[in-house]
Amino acid sequence: MDLSLRTETFGVDDQSWLGSEHGTQATEPVTLDTSTFTPATHYPDGYFRSGIPLGQITAGGKFGPYDNAASDGRQTLVGFLYAAVKAPASNTVDVAGALFVHGKVRASRLPVPVDAAGRADVPLIRFI
Repeated sequence: MDLSLRTETFGVDDQSWLGSEHGTQATEPVTLDTSTFTPATHYPDGYFRSGIPLGQITAGGKFGPYDNAASDGRQTLVGFLYAAVKAPASNTVDVAGALFVHGKVRASRLPVPVDAAGRADVPLIRFI
């Protein structure tokens, strides 16, 4: 039995990018391909930020950050990471998350901006 003292820190999830409650009960489970994310941009504090725009990688079906210039499937926005997820210590370990696919999004409060092409990809999301 290990009775040593341990400390764990939890991040604060900023969901101010959500424009309404609509759609929050209908998220979809996804696997995040950690190797496609940039630590300083997507998880600077050790957590993948809530509201990161996501695209689905064609080979394998995992999800990574939306990038209109990508050619691996991530050039099509499919939704947003609904809640913050603790990033693994290694970028070779993938983690599970929840995908927000319809509802209202406050574009100015997203942790990573979405261009016009990305906005056009998600007809069930209304940007306010």
